[in-house]
Parts: sequence; C-alpha cells; structure tokens
Amino acid sequence: MSKPISLDYGKFYHIYTRGIDRCTIFFEPRNYHFFMKRWAQYVEPVADTYAYALLGNHFHALIRTRTVEEQLAWRAQTLRVSETRRVLKVLKPSQQIGNLLNSYT
Repeated sequence: MSKPISLDYGKFYHIYTRGIDRCTIFFEPRNYHFFMKRWAQYVEPVADTYAYALLGNHFHALIRTRTVEEQLAWRAQTLRVSETRRVLKVLKPSQQIGNLLNSYT
C-alpha cells in the first residue's frame, strides 16, 4: 500500500472513505452523531467544511484546510481564556484526518 499524501495548508480537498468490502460503517443514527462530534473535534480546528454526505457504508466531505495563520487565529478565538496562555501548536491536517478516522474506528 502506498503512503497517503500529506494535505497542504490553504487548499481544497475531497475527503472520502468507505468500509472494507463496502461494509456498513454507520449502523444507527447515534453513529452519525458520534462521527460528527469527532469531526468537530479533529477537523474543525484545521479545515473549513463546505459540504459533506454521510452514507451507510461511506462518507464524502469537501474541505479547505486552513493556512497556518488561519488555524492559529481560529484556535485562539475558540479556546477559553485560561487555555490561551499555553503555546498554540500548529496541527497537521493529514494527522487530524487520521486521528478522526482512527477515533471512529
């Protein structure tokens, strides 16, 4: 298997995945909600979501990754005042997508 490409900052991407052998990945409504909570946790800090579709055995999303400056500004704005004292680390979009998929698995 080839190594996945790294996502660059400030670019559009079509993100998609499906279950192995087209198996179901969303079994009941709460699975969709859980996935979207994870999406908010991992993807929102690094990308703007323009469209998405969650289907029974796969999903699609159109995102634009944030530039480093946009990412830091977004994160500084959304963190609580007590958390802004710590140094904000730049997150890698590829790693965050990987974290999302691993956390849902």
